[in-house]
Amino acid sequence: MRHGYKGRKLGTDASHTAAMRKSLVAAVLKHESIKTTETRAKEIRGDVDKVIGWAKKGDVHARRLAIAAIGDQELVAKLFEESERFEGREGGYTRIMKLGPRKGDAAPMVVMSLLD
Repeated sequence: MRHGYKGRKLGTDASHTAAMRKSLVAAVLKHESIKTTETRAKEIRGDVDKVIGWAKKGDVHARRLAIAAIGDQELVAKLFEESERFEGREGGYTRIMKLGPRKGDAAPMVVMSLLD
């Protein structure tokens, strides 16, 4: 039974899944576009939107939440400075474009990128 569990396992234990999600969110915000599997992209989409929402809010509490979620203070500072590019948008800050199957294991690959 999986009562009380949220999200996908992504083929790893809980601590590895949490670390992978944290690093993928940081990679999307740092590089603005990453290539990953479709399942991982769908799993981190909500986390990326949440961090950008905190950046739009811009107060101290939101900054501390973002630092805890990403783990990189410089990246959070950069994101909070550039938060005005998302002002006209209420949500949906990411785009997932399908690429097709990966050659080795046929996993569906996507490019996840930030919108303007």
